[in-house]
Amino acid sequence: MEENILSEVPVEEETGIVRISDEVIGVIAGLAASEIEGVAGMSAGLVGDISNKITGKKSNSKGVKVTMDNGLVVIDLHMAVEYGMKIPEMSMKVQENVKNTVETMTGLNVALVNVFVESVIFPKVDKDEEIE
Repeated sequence: MEENILSEVPVEEETGIVRISDEVIGVIAGLAASEIEGVAGMSAGLVGDISNKITGKKSNSKGVKVTMDNGLVVIDLHMAVEYGMKIPEMSMKVQENVKNTVETMTGLNVALVNVFVESVIFPKVDKDEEIE
């Protein structure tokens, strides 16, 4: 079972320690990525999709991997994009939005946001349109 790692957020006053789990950071990153036009969804991969079907759970952090490296956050996003989008431009917008959102909400420093485009989603065509 995967260990749920907690990230410590520096606190200016001596009032205590704030810890944020990697799963929470993953949820924030996944939601921030999905805000960008052209992102069709996050991709958990084959194993993640099977796991979600077996357990019946839908995770908002699917397709997102969060790691800490020397106090910096590294986020890997596995996404599906809509056909016709300019992938490099869209990916840069995703990186910027995820970095800004995670840093604003958690106070952690995001070093890298890696975007992996794993599939392209084509628009559905109605059978009536095919006949014409």
